[in-house]
Amino acid sequence: MLDLIVVNSITTKIKGLKLLLGYVYKLRPNLEQSAKIDSWLDKLRATYNWSLADRINTYQQRFIQGEYCDLRTRSVACPLTCCVLNNSATGEPWRKNGEKRTAKEIQITALPQLKKARPWYREIDSTVLQQNLERLNKAYENFFAGRGFPKFKNRSNFKSFTYATGVQLKGNKIYLPKLGWMRYYNSRPIPDGFKVKSVTVRKKADGYYVSIRIENSSIPSFPILPIDEVKTVIGVDAGVTKLLHCSDKSVIENPRFGTNPKTKRQLKIRQRRLSRCKKGSKNSKKKATQLAKLHHKIKQKREAYAWKVAHKIVKKADCIVVEDLNIQGLLKRCKPIKCEQTGRFLPNDQSAKKALHRSIIDASWHSLFQKSEYLAAKLGKVFLKVDPKKTSQTCPKCGYADKENRNKEKFVCLDCGHFSDSDWNASINLKNRAISQFNLKIKQPRKVRQDLSEPKQLSLFETPSPELTEVQRRQHSARNSKRDVPGNPPTQLSLWDIQDLA
Repeated sequence: MLDLIVVNSITTKIKGLKLLLGYVYKLRPNLEQSAKIDSWLDKLRATYNWSLADRINTYQQRFIQGEYCDLRTRSVACPLTCCVLNNSATGEPWRKNGEKRTAKEIQITALPQLKKARPWYREIDSTVLQQNLERLNKAYENFFAGRGFPKFKNRSNFKSFTYATGVQLKGNKIYLPKLGWMRYYNSRPIPDGFKVKSVTVRKKADGYYVSIRIENSSIPSFPILPIDEVKTVIGVDAGVTKLLHCSDKSVIENPRFGTNPKTKRQLKIRQRRLSRCKKGSKNSKKKATQLAKLHHKIKQKREAYAWKVAHKIVKKADCIVVEDLNIQGLLKRCKPIKCEQTGRFLPNDQSAKKALHRSIIDASWHSLFQKSEYLAAKLGKVFLKVDPKKTSQTCPKCGYADKENRNKEKFVCLDCGHFSDSDWNASINLKNRAISQFNLKIKQPRKVRQDLSEPKQLSLFETPSPELTEVQRRQHSARNSKRDVPGNPPTQLSLWDIQDLA
């Protein structure tokens, strides 16, 4: 029961000799503190959206609209016609030494003016306001890196804020500036030698959580095994029917936490109850909370199972090889098919692919591989990603690749006749590609003497006989068995043998 109440997760980032860890605990605030956290989230979301709109308007006036405040009216930009000045977003763009400030620095220096104009922002810690603008600046950095333009936030996607300094820990209590001392489930003690770098408070469906980021500059990075010293390799193929197929013929089941019949029925019932409520009513908020709690419970089960599977995979070999999947590409919609004669759109199997998309999301391959990579680095093992192209269509025996080799879960090579499971076949091909691509020197398994030999394969016109088809067994002397008793011969008699009872 404790695992369902307290959720712990670890994230690691290694830079030189600095070891950064993240510990997650569940908070136990009182009613006053819970109301204050909710109020802070609303105010911080408003500041975030206003700052984003301010930066967009400034860019429009400087580089697109030029001297005009509005392209429709073509009015000249001035303080009387525009809410944003032409020279800067919220303040003086120049420092005293003559250097130009960034947009983040301009908006941070305007926070005292914000507190004077709106006194209710004084109850929020100053580092929280600054980290809120740092969050916006990080979104712009992601945009410049090609990850999409920043979006305006609503209550569903803005549920956290961050402290930079001032946090204290004492037993099972934590002190958050301007929120006071607060109890939490101290399920994992912070190791000695680590100091707190930042603390993030996050609201979820079943309560409030705190993520503590700690750092230790004296601990070196994890020793990762060199590729030259790798002796054992295992290939892992991800699937939907079975979660993972390993090259050692082991299979890991897919529990389908979000797509099994019982869970789908519960989700359908709760979603239907929510849709029948009046929007904005207290009853609708109540039903929405129940639905969110069910989604959160499914997510917790999926995360716990992913950690369990990741531990099992990493312990199998020195090197773990997985597929370098483009999951976003797998979840894209089918291209529409338009009839040239009638102009109408034809069926494109999107409804059938919809179920596959749900199964892929429920399997959570990216999260599983991410946890496996972390555990591999923690244990000093090698984690590799290989191109999965045609791994389930290539024969591992002769190397012949053809689309016709695979028929759903069956693989039959059209060239050499080799047959096996398609997913297990893909895991072997992943292993072989990693060995050839990274020049791995694998330790060959020791051959074990077999007690039973395979019967001879007969040709087309060969007549079967007992000498050809029976299995040759090793002869063992019977010790302390019933065969030493008179009447029980040590060898099996044939039809025409006569036992000598004398």
